[in-house]
Amino acid sequence: MTPTHIYHALGLHMHQPPGNLRLLIEANPWEAEEIIRCYERVVRYALRYRDVACLHVGFSGVLLEQLLDPDIVQRYRHIVDIPAMLEGYREADNIELIGMGYYHPIFPLIPRADWAEQLDRGRALIQEVFGRTPRGFWPPEMAFTMAMIPALVQAGYEYVVVDGVHVRPEDGISDIFRPYLACHEGVCIGVVPRDRDVSNAQESGLDPGWFRDEVTWRTAGSPRPHEMRLVTTWSDGENGGWFRQTHEDSGFFGHFFVPYLDQVRAGSCPITPVRLSDYLKQVPPVAHAQVQTGAWNVGSTSGEDLSKWAGSERQRQAVAEVERLSARYWQLMQSHTDHGPGWEAAMARARRLILEAETSCFLFWGDSWIPHLYVRTREAAAALDAAEESLSARLPNDTSQLGSDPLRE
Repeated sequence: MTPTHIYHALGLHMHQPPGNLRLLIEANPWEAEEIIRCYERVVRYALRYRDVACLHVGFSGVLLEQLLDPDIVQRYRHIVDIPAMLEGYREADNIELIGMGYYHPIFPLIPRADWAEQLDRGRALIQEVFGRTPRGFWPPEMAFTMAMIPALVQAGYEYVVVDGVHVRPEDGISDIFRPYLACHEGVCIGVVPRDRDVSNAQESGLDPGWFRDEVTWRTAGSPRPHEMRLVTTWSDGENGGWFRQTHEDSGFFGHFFVPYLDQVRAGSCPITPVRLSDYLKQVPPVAHAQVQTGAWNVGSTSGEDLSKWAGSERQRQAVAEVERLSARYWQLMQSHTDHGPGWEAAMARARRLILEAETSCFLFWGDSWIPHLYVRTREAAAALDAAEESLSARLPNDTSQLGSDPLRE
């Protein structure tokens, strides 16, 4: 690290719900082009400023799944060479790849029994695609609860990024410009607070001069201004006109990133870009904090009560339906060892559909996208029915193992 005491961790979050890249290219080709160029633009600028730039990029597993689909590759070939783009991310060692839940779930709202698979599958796919195992975790929608810590550590994560407004330091002094340790049930993980205000600016329109002045002013007024200061800014990387701007000089990379990194390269900027894994190695967290359950702010919501995803009665009913099907799946998995024909295929299909139904997007848009969730849960229920029928065929005279079927009660 260069001699400065203000470091900047810049993060971008990338996600598309199941099947959305195909839907967009068929129904709205211009929006599809805007979005796919966002993914390519990040790595192109990262490589252009490889000597000074540091970025963090998180891909949901379901987005990577779409980018690996040969049909998607072919449909977008006239816009972006997707395999070459993904290879660029493998090459760009100044991009720190960040883990996420595979289907982008709101972890505090999904069954805990499903946490491990969402975590493990998301992490494994990043390793498979990019050849690097992520050390840091980005909670989808920044929805975090302390109970996640043991599962994150078990999955292999070393730190998690959380919204700074939810961090409660044990010394009572609010300081979002330092990392913390958060512990739950004797298991601890590094916690990196995100600066909500500057991140909001990053998402909607950021001037390099304002950024420099704002960051130096905010850190100078922080509780420990003479210590090393870590400013963490994070936003969606493909939402909003600022990132989707195809006239690059007018968007995030042309208007902010290039002049910012030119100043860093010239040595005229008091802020040094950094990868979080490098920073935490040099400045390991020692202060302890609790993190209040919550998410990032969306629209008029603070994120503190997860109401964006579970505020209406229909949203809560949808969450309950996913939980019920997940419990039914695990009951079947744990109760039977002698499986009939078709059991494994039916259970695998049910599992995929249940996890896919946990995608946050189906809840994000109020009641309007909930039908997409119920498409998955209905098909998952049918698959579980088929699994039970295969057991009945295997054991026609012994139904004692089957238990009750919640759908028939």
